[in-house]
Amino acid sequence: LHWPEIAISCRFLKNNTTQVIESPSSVEEEEEPLPEEFVLTEKIQPDGVIEQIIFSSGGDVDVYDLQALCDKVGWPRRPLSKLAAALRNSYMVATLHSVKKSDGADGNDHKTLIGMARATSDHAFNATIWDVLVDPQYQGQGLGKALIEKLIRALLQRDIGNITLFADSQVVEFYRNLGFEPDPEGIK
Repeated sequence: LHWPEIAISCRFLKNNTTQVIESPSSVEEEEEPLPEEFVLTEKIQPDGVIEQIIFSSGGDVDVYDLQALCDKVGWPRRPLSKLAAALRNSYMVATLHSVKKSDGADGNDHKTLIGMARATSDHAFNATIWDVLVDPQYQGQGLGKALIEKLIRALLQRDIGNITLFADSQVVEFYRNLGFEPDPEGIK
């Protein structure tokens, strides 16, 4: 069998260059990560429309929007029920949305899913990042890097220090630049 993905891992340790943010001692072991939402970028387009790119770790993803995004990046179609199950069973789902606001006060914001990554975890030591994708129209702007960095930071805040991911061979260098290393065991 040919596996187009290889495992890449990154360990974030206190004595490494990556800062580990300690979890507060009052956090219960079973507590889920708190959702986070903030504006990553904002720009005014020539027509006066304001576009914000919003990061969220709240995990609220419409499966039809996700399927449309998968289509844009050329991923094979997966059954919607399985997509929904994968999202539901993920420890954390991070998204990027483009929100376009018109000049008028009509409140007709246009919100589009432009990026997503999800992580599964044992809720204690390990997490694996899956399904990282960014709309091709928004690639090359640092949004994929920001998405992964924010997801890693959220996992570190939950004191999960062993973070792995699976990556297609053509994007391995992207993850190397973020501090990931190929699995020394060569596990596919």
